[in-house]
Amino acid sequence: MKIIQLKFGMLCILIILTIPISYSQIPDSVAENIKIIKKQVFQDYKQMYKPPVGALLYPFITPGSHSYANVLWDWDSWLSNIALRQILQDQGSDADKVEALSFEQGCILNYLAYTDSVDGYMPMVIGKNSDPAKLKPADIYSTNMHKPVIAQHAAFLTKLNSGNADWLRNKFGSMRGFINNYQTHHHNKETGLFFWQDDLAIGVDNDPSTFFRPNRSSASIFLNCLMFKELKAMAYLSTCLKQDSLAQKYEKDAEALKDSIRTNCWDEKDGFYYSVDLNLRPIMNQPAIIFGHSMILHKGMPRTYSGLIQRFGVWSGFMTMWAGIATPDQAKRMVAENYKDTRTFNAKYGIRTLSKLEKMYSLRASSNPSNWWGPIWGISNYMTYRGLLKYGFKKEANDLACKTILLFGNDFKKEGALHEYYNPESGEPIMNKGFQNWNYLVLNMIDCLEGKKAIEEY
Repeated sequence: MKIIQLKFGMLCILIILTIPISYSQIPDSVAENIKIIKKQVFQDYKQMYKPPVGALLYPFITPGSHSYANVLWDWDSWLSNIALRQILQDQGSDADKVEALSFEQGCILNYLAYTDSVDGYMPMVIGKNSDPAKLKPADIYSTNMHKPVIAQHAAFLTKLNSGNADWLRNKFGSMRGFINNYQTHHHNKETGLFFWQDDLAIGVDNDPSTFFRPNRSSASIFLNCLMFKELKAMAYLSTCLKQDSLAQKYEKDAEALKDSIRTNCWDEKDGFYYSVDLNLRPIMNQPAIIFGHSMILHKGMPRTYSGLIQRFGVWSGFMTMWAGIATPDQAKRMVAENYKDTRTFNAKYGIRTLSKLEKMYSLRASSNPSNWWGPIWGISNYMTYRGLLKYGFKKEANDLACKTILLFGNDFKKEGALHEYYNPESGEPIMNKGFQNWNYLVLNMIDCLEGKKAIEEY
């Protein structure tokens, strides 16, 4: 088998990636848990399928636990779909794959149904009882909207359909409006980075780089990695729809963002990527009365930087490897100095979502916000794993896969279900029993370990 390597800057949306196993054999404890995981997931996955209901005009996918029933979530539905396709590849029939398609495309079409092509606002959550008239806030530019993953989700499904994007054609204007909203109203011109409007529903709920921070101040590395991949997906979709000039524009925008991330977010001191603080006073160019005198403040030496690195050890720095933004030399440092450090990120059951050395590190059970101050999440393990594979760190990737398989297999054995997040050292679940969602991406890791074809999200 051959290892497929991605060339940076290359427009390439891959669906299948084949990775040869580097172990002489899979450890017995891991092999046992693989059997348990497959049995449970294969019999449970159709719980994610939901018919149209209330404000949800199309069939859709939910994360699968009681607290998420009859609600469509932005990045959850995208990642659940990747896991779903792994399930269908592993044991689904042709009829099963046809059945799934309406639920998959419905996730995107439900959002586009409430997205105006002019203002581009897209809600992040649509529920059974949502009032369509209230899905859009009064001031759409003062709070967050759907995370930049809708094009990635659409590109994934289009690639599955051999590049046929006709199902999206009539709504592509709304998707373009959504991207334009981000580029016009969530973009800092000085740094070239994208920022959150506030700390509401940012996906990684209490990420300290954004949580309780001033509005429009956080150029989150998480957000910017998603946005880079979103622009690449828009370029791909434009090509599929034979809009070549648009494809060139989005490709150019993506490369410009990659340069901005490398320039502003890489920390040579720590060998890691961080979010950036944009909350700086403007440079004065008009005199003001200061200490009784007319003067220009700090005229002698104004700041020469547009943002300040936020040195919080947050797992999303590894997303620059998932997205293909980090250079090969940067990736080597990130793995050697951060990924492998057991004092910070590396734990018995995966990657801590916050470095254990940070003062706010906590394993407390919490909802609204969910806790990302250290617990293990299936999605942070998965995205870090994908980044390791992309840069050729196969041993480290396989180790992380085995940790995740042990974590989830043990949970199935003890609790009969998976949870939302876990204790990094003991593997004990912390909260939200029955959370399927992106946890099912463990099947992607399993197929890679077993040397089989693995579905890739992008």
